[in-house]
Amino acid sequence: MANLPRKLELFYDVLSPYSWLGFELLCRYQNIWNINLQLRPSFIPGILKDSGNKPPALVPRKGKYMMMDLQHLKNFYQVPIRIPKDFLTVILEKGSLNAMRFLTAVNMEKPEMLENVSRELWMRIWSRDEDITEPQSILAAAEKAGLSKEQAKSLLENSSTDKVKNKLKETTSAACNYGAFGLPTIVVHMDNKPCVIFGSDRMEMLAYLLDLF
Repeated sequence: MANLPRKLELFYDVLSPYSWLGFELLCRYQNIWNINLQLRPSFIPGILKDSGNKPPALVPRKGKYMMMDLQHLKNFYQVPIRIPKDFLTVILEKGSLNAMRFLTAVNMEKPEMLENVSRELWMRIWSRDEDITEPQSILAAAEKAGLSKEQAKSLLENSSTDKVKNKLKETTSAACNYGAFGLPTIVVHMDNKPCVIFGSDRMEMLAYLLDLF
C-alpha cells in the first residue's frame, strides 16, 4: 500500500522574494514528491515583530548580500526576480497587508486559485515593479491569475472583513507558534510531529526528511 502524502505547510508573504523562490520550488516538487502542500498566506511584519527580528535590508551588509544573492538565485532557479527600483519604499512603507488579506480571502473562498493569484502578486512586485497595495492593482492581479471580475471584486470586499483579518492574524500566529522568525517557513509533519525549516535553500534537507534519498 502506498504511503500517504506528507503534510507540508508553506508560510509566506508576497513581500518576501525568498518566499517566492520557496513557493515555486515546492510547487514544482509537489507533483514529484509525495507531499500534500498547504499554502499559508501570512504577514511577515507580524512575524518579525513577534520574534524580535528585522528585515535583512535594514542591516547594510545583509542588504548588499541579498541583492547579489537574489540575482544568482534568479538565474539558477529560473524565477524572474527583478529588484524594485524604489526598494526600501516598496518593502518598508507600502508593504503587503492588503495583498495578504486578499490572499487570505482567496484561500478561504477559492483555495484552488491561491497558487495562481499568489504567483501573479509576486510577478507584480518582484518582476514587473508594479504596485500590490491599491485595490485596482490587486484586482488586476486576480483577474490575470484567472478569477473573473465579479469574483475578484467580491473577494476584495471580503478581504476587509473581520473574519478575513482575524484569519490572517491566526495564520501568522500559527507560524510564530512553530518558531518562525522570518519567511518562508516550511513545516513538515513527520508522524504527527512538526519539523520546521526556514528559507528557500533547504530543499535537500527537506528531501532527506521526506525519505527521498
